[in-house]
Amino acid sequence: MEETIKLSQVEEKILTIRGQKVILDSDVAELYGVETKVLKQAVRRNIVRFEGDDFMFTLSVEEIKDCSRSQIVTLNRGRGYNIKYAPFAFTELGVAMLSSVLNSPTAIDINRNIMRAFVALRQYALGYAELNRKLEDFMVETNMQFNDIYQALTEIIFTRINKNGSKRTY
Repeated sequence: MEETIKLSQVEEKILTIRGQKVILDSDVAELYGVETKVLKQAVRRNIVRFEGDDFMFTLSVEEIKDCSRSQIVTLNRGRGYNIKYAPFAFTELGVAMLSSVLNSPTAIDINRNIMRAFVALRQYALGYAELNRKLEDFMVETNMQFNDIYQALTEIIFTRINKNGSKRTY
C-alpha cells in the first residue's frame, strides 16, 4: 500500500509536553483526514482505553497558551486562547490505542506511519544519548592523559630543581 503521509510530516507534529512526546488531537485528526470533533467523539466513546497519562491527557490552560505561543504549533487556529474544548495530547501508546477506535484502512495506514515516527524519534534520542556517553568517556580519558602528562612534567621539573639545587622554575 502506498504511504499516504511522509514520516517527516508526522515528526514535525510531535511535541514534548509534560516531558512526553505527544501529538495533539487536531494534528492526529488532520493526518487521519477526519474532523477533530469526530476524533474526540470516538475517543470519548472509548475513554476507558485511554485512561492514564501514559496514553492521553488533556492540556491545561497554561499548556494551551504555551503551545499557542510556539512557532511550531498554533492551537488557536486564529481564535485566540478561547477554545471551546481543551486539546487531547496522545502519547505513543495513545496513538497505538487509536487504531482500535478508528478502524478504517486509511486510519490503519496513517497509524502505522505515526508509530514509525515515534520510533524514529526514540531511536534518534537513544543514538544521541549513546554519542553523548562516548563523548563524556573521551573527555574523561583525555583529561586523565593530560593529568598524567602534567604529573610527569612536574616530576621532571622538581627532579631538575633538586639536582641543581636551584630554585628557579623552567
